[in-house]
Amino acid sequence: MLEIQTPITDETVKKLSIGDLVYISGDIFCGRDAVLPKIIKMTQVEIKLRLGIDLHGGVIFHTAVSAAGVGPTSSNKLEIESSMEPLSRAGIKLYLGKGAIHSDTVEALNNYNAIYAVVPPVTALLADKTIEQKLIAFPELGMEALYQLKVNHYPAIIAAAHGRSIY
Repeated sequence: MLEIQTPITDETVKKLSIGDLVYISGDIFCGRDAVLPKIIKMTQVEIKLRLGIDLHGGVIFHTAVSAAGVGPTSSNKLEIESSMEPLSRAGIKLYLGKGAIHSDTVEALNNYNAIYAVVPPVTALLADKTIEQKLIAFPELGMEALYQLKVNHYPAIIAAAHGRSIY
């Protein structure tokens, strides 16, 4: 298992290959269908000033946050997968979710030195590895609002990196 600490550097991304088993520790953002298009519409300056976060080197987990915990949602949903290229351009380096993504998305990730990893859909396992949870923006979206989690050793498998995919 390889250890990854957020924020993720370009050098870290370059060292990862499809099939690598990783543990992710640090801060990650949670977002899916409802909130990701809202984040894309914001400028980097607005994200920093209004939300107080920096996307550079960031991780986005395709999930909703509820009292039941977190678990990956399908990353190939239109609103989710179409957010990956613009968010990579804004500095996101790693996406966590489940399922195959399209070859165009794999190539877009490659263009911005970003990667995609699948997470086991085991809510109890992830709850045990979540240290802190904070609502960042769009509370009106309920469990689909933008959240930030502090995690320790989130398990994942690199599924798309450097223009290649395990699918």
